[in-house]
Amino acid sequence: MTIRYGFDDLAGRRVLVTGASSGIGAAVAAGFAGCGARVALHYRSGRERAEALRQEILRDGGDARLVGGDLADPGERDRVARDAVAALGGLDVLVNNAGDLVERRGLAESDDAFYDRIFDLNLRAVIGLTRVLAPELARAGGAAVINTGSRAARTGGGKGALLYAASKGALDTLTTGLARELGPRGIRVNTVAPGMIRTPLHDGTMAPAALEAIRHEVPLGRLGAPEDCVGAFLYLASERLAGYVTGATILISGGRT
Repeated sequence: MTIRYGFDDLAGRRVLVTGASSGIGAAVAAGFAGCGARVALHYRSGRERAEALRQEILRDGGDARLVGGDLADPGERDRVARDAVAALGGLDVLVNNAGDLVERRGLAESDDAFYDRIFDLNLRAVIGLTRVLAPELARAGGAAVINTGSRAARTGGGKGALLYAASKGALDTLTTGLARELGPRGIRVNTVAPGMIRTPLHDGTMAPAALEAIRHEVPLGRLGAPEDCVGAFLYLASERLAGYVTGATILISGGRT
């Protein structure tokens, strides 16, 4: 018997990547497109960056569509889901990547409004979007939901990132529960948990000296790049390679545990 390994089974798969205008989301969307998947690029405020990525994918012979909206708003979130399904003609893979640290605040400065801003995007949006799209994923067969978590879920986060870390910890629990609930419907649910990845998430929130201190803690000797995360997403989306993987979290941290 010949066993074939690779991501060629992703060709033609219909993939929605939220938060795809920059950082990990952009790299992941480009990775799926490079495997022949048809990709819906979600953006909130970065339409120009998302359009630039779409044009790049099209130049390389890929297929990409834009869907815009604020996922923290239930009405817009539902519209994003409808637009993505309409643009792609269905859905096989949902990548819940959109998320935000917003800003670094200690507990004393973290009022209810700030809590809502963090949890509306990092958790409620994932719950809502997955709920709306679950019937479409179930119809597709061999579908996958991949959530972008964080190493912070295990550590409580760095200075001023308590609520962000808490939201990602809740996301890990959500992944475990959704894997059990959606598994009988043919939907696998997993999480990719990046460590320190150089993305716009950290722009203006971390001093260069702090980033350098973290680099010294990484056994591989460098901070991560968005491209370092792509392989894990492709693996989890592949029915051939990860068809028996659900409820799992893959840590991408260069060995910084």
